[in-house]
Amino acid sequence: MGSPATDLAARLGYRFKDHALLAQALTPPSSGLPRDNQRLEFLGDALLNAAAALLIHREKPAWDEGDMSKLRGMLVCTRALEAWAKDIGLGLVPGPRSPKLAASPKTMADAMEALLAAVYEDSGPGGFQAVLDICEARFLATIQGARPGDWKRQDAKTALQERAAVLGFPAPHYALVERSGPDHAPRFRVEATVGDLRASGLGTSRKAAEVEAAGALMARIGE
Repeated sequence: MGSPATDLAARLGYRFKDHALLAQALTPPSSGLPRDNQRLEFLGDALLNAAAALLIHREKPAWDEGDMSKLRGMLVCTRALEAWAKDIGLGLVPGPRSPKLAASPKTMADAMEALLAAVYEDSGPGGFQAVLDICEARFLATIQGARPGDWKRQDAKTALQERAAVLGFPAPHYALVERSGPDHAPRFRVEATVGDLRASGLGTSRKAAEVEAAGALMARIGE
């Protein structure tokens, strides 16, 4: 069985030569350690955006600039990067200032960007191709299946989460209330809850129902 760092690299799809570079990518500024991942995160942000833009430009030749930008925003937003970090089991390095790190969404997203920059630096002359290969493995199916307007449906949940935070409410919770219909044409009813407020949504998938519920709850909060 490999070490946690080795296992992480395997799930990312890259074998590091410089393990100190990998450790640095996983070290947030809050750790208090001298070699944190801030500089790598700066570089990784640019590499990630460039790789996503190249993939979208290649796979969506008929799309205009506005739609391409919106799709890229979906792929590289904090929530999407946090999900990627969790999917590969990314663990942060603790330090004297924070022996038990609180892995916030932004901290995890920053570490994911720093990890891509570490791949770039570790790979030498072929650094960007290595980053592009990793991003293609992660994003290709999503890009190929994307349709204009997908971001509007995602934005309802993002907007609700951000609005709840501003108002000091707990994060939105989504619960599946009912699944009906035949297997080839299911219907889902989901209830979204923020504090004492609730709203439900219907959809042909659980995700679509969650989006509808988020939009309905946003309207209630607005009232």
